[in-house]
Amino acid sequence: MNWNTSSTFTPVGLALGGQPARKVVRTLGDAAYILIKDWPSDDSEEYVSAVKACVDAISGQIAPEQFREAFLRAADEAGIAALPVIHG
Repeated sequence: MNWNTSSTFTPVGLALGGQPARKVVRTLGDAAYILIKDWPSDDSEEYVSAVKACVDAISGQIAPEQFREAFLRAADEAGIAALPVIHG
C-alpha cells in the first residue's frame, strides 16, 4: 500500500490550546499528527469522521480536499478556530 502523507490541500490555520497554540496544517501527515497528538477530544462524531477521512485520503480513497472538509467540521465541533491561510 502506498501511503501518501505528504499530499497537500488548501492550508488551514488552527488555534489550539497549549504550546504552540497556533498551527498550520498543510499536509495529510500534519493533519494526522494533530488529530492524534493535539486534538482536545477523541470521542466526538465529527472527530471520528475526520480520522476516518484522513486514513481514506492517505490511502488514496478520497481526495485531500474532501478530507479537509471533514477536518473543518471536526474543528468546528471541538470549538477550535480554523482560519484560511493567506500567502503574502
